[in-house]
Amino acid sequence: MSAIPTMAFNLRSSKFRHVYGVPAKKNQCYECINITKNAHDSNFCTVNPKFVAVVTECAGGGSFLVLPIEKTGRQEINVPKVTGHKGVVLDVKWNPFNDNIIASCSEDCTVKLWFIPDGGLRSNLNDWIMDLHGHERRVASLEWHPTAENILLSAGFDYKIIVWNVGKGEVVNEIECHTDTIYSMSFNRTGSLLATTCKDKKIRIIEPRTGEVCKEGLGHQGSKSTKVVFMGDHGKLLTTGFSRMSERQLAIWDQNDLSKPLKLDIIDSSSGILIPHYDYDTNIVYIAGKGDGNIRYYELVNSAPYIHYLSEYKSSAPQRGLGTMPKRGLDVMRCEVTRFYKLHIVKGIVEPIAMVVPRKSEQFQSDIFPDTAGTLPAISADEWAQGIDKAPNLMSLKVGGQKKTHKPQVYRPGENPLDSRNLSNMKFKFVQEETKGADYRQVQHKSEKSSASSTNVVRKNLENRKRMEESRGGETEDISDGRLPKRKTVDMDNIADIPESELRKAYFEQLEEIRFLMDQVSLKDRRIQQLEDELKTR
Repeated sequence: MSAIPTMAFNLRSSKFRHVYGVPAKKNQCYECINITKNAHDSNFCTVNPKFVAVVTECAGGGSFLVLPIEKTGRQEINVPKVTGHKGVVLDVKWNPFNDNIIASCSEDCTVKLWFIPDGGLRSNLNDWIMDLHGHERRVASLEWHPTAENILLSAGFDYKIIVWNVGKGEVVNEIECHTDTIYSMSFNRTGSLLATTCKDKKIRIIEPRTGEVCKEGLGHQGSKSTKVVFMGDHGKLLTTGFSRMSERQLAIWDQNDLSKPLKLDIIDSSSGILIPHYDYDTNIVYIAGKGDGNIRYYELVNSAPYIHYLSEYKSSAPQRGLGTMPKRGLDVMRCEVTRFYKLHIVKGIVEPIAMVVPRKSEQFQSDIFPDTAGTLPAISADEWAQGIDKAPNLMSLKVGGQKKTHKPQVYRPGENPLDSRNLSNMKFKFVQEETKGADYRQVQHKSEKSSASSTNVVRKNLENRKRMEESRGGETEDISDGRLPKRKTVDMDNIADIPESELRKAYFEQLEEIRFLMDQVSLKDRRIQQLEDELKTR
């Protein structure tokens, strides 16, 4: 029987006191998935607003499944998978600044990057966009930098952490201060420090650019895996592990003094490894055990006792791992502060679980949804390597949430974007191109057409455009926020002399303008609805 947390009866006022979990209905789950049975202590699942990725059981290699987030229900037995690894896949992580790029690591000692097209896979994918070699033994875990673009960390069973610049496919640094297997890694809010736990029972805080160990201390004394996360901007760490008597523990540490914990609590005496999931915006940590059916959650504060027990989500179905949706993918109008994707051990089911704050009002709740980390990186990989640190670029969740990234693809005039000969080069540009701004416009996939039909469509659009410009006095109307510049008027009398590449370019520019205008109309409709709701409540 589980021990009652020592903080359970410490009643206090908190807006998150009554957070509760809402499991998804059957038709909103992902069924018939052959989830991996590997005993590794990874979550085996990663999620973003576009896709859910799950590591699957595979004989003779490694694979993982990538499904569009809206493709719920029963999955076909031959659903396409990512199948490029020669060994079992141990961890997968989505790029925080690009929803179409996922990194994976495997027992084949490699780290690979994959491009997942909008709409998901149509056939098995074994064509990676980057293959990173540097580890001498299997690679156990991955971690993306929270603010710098294209910085990825990989930890292997060779006791080594490699810092990669995946935009160039280069090694930034190799960290070789560990003497045994590395259990977990966690960046602080700006990515200037890295905390790790290790099989040698030590907690380390490392400067990732130089590999220098800033602080080191003795952590949990049990023999099983321990996990660590930074507590936001509090200057503290949270770890989960085991005591010498195999009791599951939770501890709070001062990052400047790891000689002893600020607080140490016994949770229970179960055998499953505890994995913490920390929410920077609400200062809530969710702790889920492998093989458990429940998820405990605590609120973290900056003064003693540093942590307060809130409640517990209970379920009879044990979990193999949990994927966590980024904040920008939540349904904020439902007051959903976190959403987990639970991998069932017994059945091949991935079950979404929404953690909801009960509120009667249907308005946006700014007190529980502060500005969160957005999809625009604060610095480039080269700037970070030179010693620059910046806080994350924040975005507001007030306009409905559920935002996706659509990073512009790079085309040259006259290139056919569907030409298989250009596909690998384009996918590499998709990773390598520096992100200059967040773009949430939906990407429309263009079907392959003949040159003659494309030219006819362009000419027809230019003729319509000229008639519209003549009716407005020869100029394109500006949008009220000034983001859409005026265009030059095309001379229709000499259109036959215009090169086809220029016509094609003009056609694509028109498509982008149309998408932009449609988004503006959608945003205005949402704002009108919000104002009408505010008038009703007054």
